[in-house]
Amino acid sequence: MNRIALITGATSGIGRATTITFSQNNFDVIITGRRKELLEDLEKEIKSKSSGEVYILNFDVRNKNEVDKAIDSLPQDWQNIDVLVNNAGLAVGLNHIQEGLIDDWERMIDTNIKGLLYVTRKVSPRMIEKKHGHIINIGSTAGKETYEKGNVYCGTKHAVDAITKGMRIDMLKHKIKVTAINPGMVETEFSLVRFKGDKEKADTVYKGFTPLYGKDIADAILYVVTRPEHVCINDIIITATSQANSIYKVTE
Repeated sequence: MNRIALITGATSGIGRATTITFSQNNFDVIITGRRKELLEDLEKEIKSKSSGEVYILNFDVRNKNEVDKAIDSLPQDWQNIDVLVNNAGLAVGLNHIQEGLIDDWERMIDTNIKGLLYVTRKVSPRMIEKKHGHIINIGSTAGKETYEKGNVYCGTKHAVDAITKGMRIDMLKHKIKVTAINPGMVETEFSLVRFKGDKEKADTVYKGFTPLYGKDIADAILYVVTRPEHVCINDIIITATSQANSIYKVTE
């Protein structure tokens, strides 16, 4: 019998890669995101490549009412969630603090912190009830350090790091595993979103070196959730070989 995983932000990047990897490794997947047409495309791809079942939940993690309504709507057969991957997250803008745009700040805070909390609040009680489950929070190397113009984004990922540590403590007596996966530079839509659709700027971020890819992070997540029951991987930092941290990298 397949385990059930719920992946937020499944329409692109790490979320999409994780969904496909899980579906090929004995998981049925609940895929969530704002872009329904991309969720439907992903559903078709999964069904063509694996025998895993797929269920779509189309909502925005920033909206608590949408989160509650979507998760409450799950049919009985899909309510027994074994793994939650809190992947939905983004960076918007790259400005010094005195030039920052409030809308950008709020979008990052609402998605990266509050969205993670809203989804966890709905899913974790079900895990506690059965004393089994695993929560994966996708952080960032930006949650371990800071860099120029990264102020608020780094702040949100530092918050994810702290929340994950607190969550691990809170869930300990309930036998729920909690893991932080902290990637460095991954070639996804991340930079395109940060630069608000400016592809030329986004492409320069990954120029001259081989970054990580969504599948690299998905493989790490799969490893973490397939450890024996007595093993919990608490925290992982993953970078490309050419990257030491958020600031230092070498070009080829």
